[in-house]
Amino acid sequence: MTIDATPIARPGEWSDTRLIYALEEVVERELNRHLAVARDWMPHEYVPWSEGRNFDGPLDGEPWSIEQSKVTDIGRTALVVNLLTEDNLPSYHHEIASIFGRDGAWGTWVHRWTAEEGRHGIVMRDYLLTTRAVDPVQLENFRMAHMSEGFESDNQHSMLHSVAYVAFQELATRISHRNTGRESGDPVCDRMLARIATDENLHMVFYRNLLRAAFEIAPDQAMRAVRDVVVGFRMPGHGIPGFERAAARMAIGGIYNLRIHHDDVLQPVIRFLKAMDLAGLGPEGRKAQEELGTFMDGLDAEARVLEERLAARRARLAARAARAEG
Repeated sequence: MTIDATPIARPGEWSDTRLIYALEEVVERELNRHLAVARDWMPHEYVPWSEGRNFDGPLDGEPWSIEQSKVTDIGRTALVVNLLTEDNLPSYHHEIASIFGRDGAWGTWVHRWTAEEGRHGIVMRDYLLTTRAVDPVQLENFRMAHMSEGFESDNQHSMLHSVAYVAFQELATRISHRNTGRESGDPVCDRMLARIATDENLHMVFYRNLLRAAFEIAPDQAMRAVRDVVVGFRMPGHGIPGFERAAARMAIGGIYNLRIHHDDVLQPVIRFLKAMDLAGLGPEGRKAQEELGTFMDGLDAEARVLEERLAARRARLAARAARAEG
C-alpha cells in the first residue's frame, strides 16, 4: 500500500503550533505521572567490571577474539544494532526539541527523556566492552559511520506524525531490548536490557497517552498520522551499516520480526487508541481508518507466510542435525 504522507492544508485543521499549545496540559500531566513512577538507576551497577581487562593498543593488552564473548551469535548481532541505535541520541534530541520546543512542560519532557535515554548507551557500551561481547574496533567503526550520517525522521513534517511514530517506536525498542536479553545467553546482559526496557515502556506510555489526547481534539488528523506512521514505519537504526542483513538475522532469531511487529507493537497501541472503533470521523479520517485496517490485515497475512517459512527452516535444520548425529 502506498500512502501520500505529504501534509496538505485542509480547512479547519489544527496547526502544529495550536496542537502543541492545546496539548500542553496533557504533557504536564503525563510528565508528572512519569516522574512519579520512574525510578533512577545507576548504569555502573549493571556492568560486571571485574571481568574487564586491557585491549591491545597503547595499553598493550589482549586483542579481541570471538571466543572471548559469552553471548550468543544472534545476541551479539542484536546488541550491536541496539547500541548503535541508542548512539544517535544527539540527533533524536535535536529532532524532538525542534518539533516540540524547549519551553514549558514540552521542553522539560524533551530534556528528561534525553537524560534517561542517555543511560542506555552508557550501560550497553560499558557492558559490551567489559565482557568483550563484541569486536570493539568494528563497533567503533560502525558508530562513526552511523553517527556521521546523522538521523532525519520520516515524520519531521508534522508534530502529530512525530508523536504517533514515537508511540510505536518506543514500544518496538522495548521489545527488541527485552528479546535480545532473553536470547543473549548471559543473565547479566538479560538483567541490564530488562532495566533498559522498563525505561522504554514508560516512554511509550507517555507518548501513547499523548496520542490518545490528540485523538480527542483532532481525530481526523490523528487518524491520518497513525495510518501514515504504521504504513511507513521504519526503526530509527535503519541507517546502520549492514542493517538489512542484521535485521534479517534478528527476524530469524525471534528478536524482532513481522509477527512481533504486528502482534506486540502495532496492535497494542492501536487497540489502546480504539483507532479501529472510532466513530464520528470525517471523510479523510474514515478513509485513513479503512486503509489502516486493510494494511494491518495484509501485514498479518505476511507475518503468517514468514512464520511458515521459519518453521520450514527450523524443520530442515533439525533434520540435518539428526542426520549428522546418526
